[in-house]
Amino acid sequence: MAERREVREEELILANHLIQLGGENPSDFELPTMVDDYENGKMGSINFTPPEKSPYKGDIIQVIYRDIDSVPVVITLTKSESNEILDMDFWKKDFSKLQQYPKPEDVQVFNNNGLV
Repeated sequence: MAERREVREEELILANHLIQLGGENPSDFELPTMVDDYENGKMGSINFTPPEKSPYKGDIIQVIYRDIDSVPVVITLTKSESNEILDMDFWKKDFSKLQQYPKPEDVQVFNNNGLV
């Protein structure tokens, strides 16, 4: 992972929105002020809690977002065994660079059966 950096306001807004969509209470999670970018920030994935601190426990929610180039992006918010937000992972279908960071109103809940 790259050097830790300050979390951006748009990342906090999206993470809190995803926490709520996942049926959790945002006040139950203290989001850190520093994060790590995955893949040098190419797709937008970030790590909130280093995995050596507490391992992966499960997904909170998975949503889909259509980037401005119309390519779908799946975003998954995960938590650790110590009930901290672990990652906010972005997977763009064609693996290209994320062109516009999503706003809460731009995402739709996604499950194994498709959009909810």
